[in-house]
Amino acid sequence: MHMDEGQSLGLPVNYELFDFDLIPAGASGLPAVLDEAERRGFTGLNVTYPSKQAVIPLLHELSPEAHALHSVNTVLFRGGRRIGHNTDWWGFAESFRREMSDVNPRRIVLVGAGGAGAAVGYAMLKSGTEELGIHDMDRARAAALAERMSGLFQNCKVTVCDDVARALANADGLVHATPTGMQKYPGLPVPAECLRPPLWVAEIVYVPLLTELLRTARQHGCRTLDGDGMAVFQGAMAFELFFGVNPDTARMQRRFHSKLATAAA
Repeated sequence: MHMDEGQSLGLPVNYELFDFDLIPAGASGLPAVLDEAERRGFTGLNVTYPSKQAVIPLLHELSPEAHALHSVNTVLFRGGRRIGHNTDWWGFAESFRREMSDVNPRRIVLVGAGGAGAAVGYAMLKSGTEELGIHDMDRARAAALAERMSGLFQNCKVTVCDDVARALANADGLVHATPTGMQKYPGLPVPAECLRPPLWVAEIVYVPLLTELLRTARQHGCRTLDGDGMAVFQGAMAFELFFGVNPDTARMQRRFHSKLATAAA
């Protein structure tokens, strides 16, 4: 996506994948990846699951949003310093604004309290959510995120959600922010019987674009938002940070869908 947009803008962009599944040290090799990228003169890095929080101790400074969220998905190398940013929250907020502006965002259940969960929870609270229930298999992590969001949004009610089925019965929307639904982690993150209108469902997983959660929610008549918008808009903001140039988001979105279609063929 970055290389295609760079080509359209006349920028010599090269984008290289560091895949922890193919690196002998796995995700524990993150420090070495940062050292290598910086040594080779990279402008920066995008950081994805499972390293959005693990990368923070390896950085010199954080943007205000990255500091508030305790989550980094974009690293800039500038003058010998590593600066962490979070573009995930804006990517999700922009996608939600464009596609779901007519739904009720007041009472939300967020499933997933990791780096992506922090970003989309922040985005929803900025988008008008008044009550946010956070559910995670690691209750301590959910509690830590609830405490952090409560401090940032003192007029909103942010709680830990232990009984996700009961919470969804009283919610306006579900935002899913775990790896469940990715090709390596198939399945549903919540019971299928919870997915009934007028509940709407927003997903951040984008490979596959139609996850089991979205498929089931649509079959049961729920309004849905897939993960492509967040992927594109977070990438667009990262592109601007990397190169100081505003990308064409519509063009990026067309190419994103084209690449997904090619990969699925």
